[in-house]
Amino acid sequence: MQDILEKARKIELVIFDVDGVMTDGSLFMGDDGQEYKAFNSLDGHGMRMLQDGGVNAAIITGRSSNVVEHRMKDLGISLVYQGYRDKIPAYEALMGEIGLTPDQVAYVGDDVVDLPIMTRVGFAIAVQGAHPYVKKHAHWITQNHGGRGAVRDVCELMLEARGLLSQTLESYLYFAE
Repeated sequence: MQDILEKARKIELVIFDVDGVMTDGSLFMGDDGQEYKAFNSLDGHGMRMLQDGGVNAAIITGRSSNVVEHRMKDLGISLVYQGYRDKIPAYEALMGEIGLTPDQVAYVGDDVVDLPIMTRVGFAIAVQGAHPYVKKHAHWITQNHGGRGAVRDVCELMLEARGLLSQTLESYLYFAE
């Protein structure tokens, strides 16, 4: 676990896939073609804590959805790349925008379309329930499944690596005062 914390300590940006990572992978479609997704509130708050702890968050997803745009705006995440079936152009654009090196970046994925980025970053993370081939190429696998706390697992690991998790969690004991 120490080597995982050392990798995580270097991370300045975590890139998340959406379907299967931030959601359980289910796609709900209305008769009008409107797409619906269910996001986990624990994951969302984890992303806020992550950003408050000094680690940026970004999204790269193959699908385009207004609900993703709304959710990311709600979470204060402006680095959102949607509609990239081939995710490498989005990754390269993002890397050019943020000025970080690959070893300062983590990627969280669940399916084989995530592997091209996962093999380029310093810290590749697969969610529980990810395709076995993706897990094989991950540095770390979350305890929880996508849409069921996996994002929170990642956020808390990053905070733990920076020595901020206990302090962050304990701050909520006094938050109401």
